[in-house]
Amino acid sequence: MAPGTLLEPHFDSAESRPLKKIKLSPAANAFTEDAENVAAAVPTHPLGIRPSGNAYTASENIKSRCGAFRRLPDELLNLILESFDADALVRLGSTCRALYAFTRFDELWRALFIESPPKDFVWHGTWRSTFLGIPQEHVTSISCKNLFSDVLHRPFQCANISLEAFTSRIPSQNAISRFPDLTREEFSEKWTDVPFILTSPVKEWPICGTWTPETLLKKYPDVKFRAEAVDWPMSKYMSYMANSSDESPLYLFDRAFVERTGIATGRDASDAAYWPPDCFGEDLFSVLGEQRPDCRWMIMGPKRSGSTFHKDPNATSAWNAILTGSKYWLMFPSSPSIAPPPGVILSGDQSEITSPLSIAEYLLTFHSLARRTPGCREGICYAGEVLHVPSGWFHLVLNLEDSLALTQNFVPQKRLADILSFLRDQRNQVSGFKEEIADQAYELFVEKLGEKHPEILEEGLKELERKQKKGRGKWEELTKHEGEEEGGGFSFGFGQNDDDAEVP
Repeated sequence: MAPGTLLEPHFDSAESRPLKKIKLSPAANAFTEDAENVAAAVPTHPLGIRPSGNAYTASENIKSRCGAFRRLPDELLNLILESFDADALVRLGSTCRALYAFTRFDELWRALFIESPPKDFVWHGTWRSTFLGIPQEHVTSISCKNLFSDVLHRPFQCANISLEAFTSRIPSQNAISRFPDLTREEFSEKWTDVPFILTSPVKEWPICGTWTPETLLKKYPDVKFRAEAVDWPMSKYMSYMANSSDESPLYLFDRAFVERTGIATGRDASDAAYWPPDCFGEDLFSVLGEQRPDCRWMIMGPKRSGSTFHKDPNATSAWNAILTGSKYWLMFPSSPSIAPPPGVILSGDQSEITSPLSIAEYLLTFHSLARRTPGCREGICYAGEVLHVPSGWFHLVLNLEDSLALTQNFVPQKRLADILSFLRDQRNQVSGFKEEIADQAYELFVEKLGEKHPEILEEGLKELERKQKKGRGKWEELTKHEGEEEGGGFSFGFGQNDDDAEVP
């Protein structure tokens, strides 16, 4: 019987199931070998914990000494510990070395911190030390040699492996196109539906070269910014960036940064700090004025932070401009006839997405297959460059260095029909609007767009009708009564208000 399990499982896990050997090209074989070498090149766990497979050749397993808890699978034990408060975790961890290791798992303390954040705290390198107020020099570390657990070791492995093998040697057929700039006509005619990188527009911004994490710290040390589920002063978040080893680092993703910093935006604004690249043209959501949904964010995070696969909200397109650092992008198109990226599972109504919880976990498990999947696009966006995210594309983003970026969602005229379809037919997935108008976002948008750009609205509605008729089968076309509702495709939105959400 495997260590830490009650019974032999009645199913094959994804890791244990024998796989048919796939014949790969020499380049693909080299990449696979590199990935395997990377996974093996991990430092020793600070508590001496090793992967569970090592228990089969070990002379002892100290989990056998933790009383009734020894009978619980590690996943179940960890789930139970998630319900314990800090005092219970500390007391339980003092009973034996195995439980000491399980109760030191930092994700447990991260959850406790977010649920009840201390009013005033100093970041001490880990969530446990910070929550308990223990300076790093006073942290003890007891050897837990001969404890074998994937639950405890895998996150450590994912947090410490090198990811360079996954983000380098991008196949030429996958490479995202790069240009100095595009005209509005070029974007509208050819590039609305595909990703690309522009190397010139961001360099014109006044804040390019002057906004860095260090300058923000100096200018706004006590200003609170949103970092996933917490609001931290810039000084505390910078302490976290400089000294943490989370598998999925906390990501600053603030939608109110313009108001918090007091900057002006837009090319026509006096003393503007930045403006959208001209090639994207007018953002049609701008007709909503103050009623438009959330549309712009400042994004900052340490190396290895980022976001797992998601789509941008409300079927919008987006641009993502790097001010400092660099980002690796892995992208896939989507449609009802295209399967989601490898490792991504969609819910029955296609409104929710499930994928490995961390970027490193995804790269270790699925990246080689993803890279060989038709439609895959990859690229690295460097400081002073901007990447276009087309409406509906899945994308995974990884910070290759400590990075600061700005991103904005927009509605280009060429994708108007998609936004109209989404707002009308997928009202339960509409996000970012004020609560009182979210259910009527379609009607509001049509009204405002009709007032300012009636000809654009008319063409968008005609295109929407053409797409719906094209998507019908012959029998449905013959039997569909006028006025009956059509179903739409799907997209993923960010949660409203302060919900934790995926980020571009």
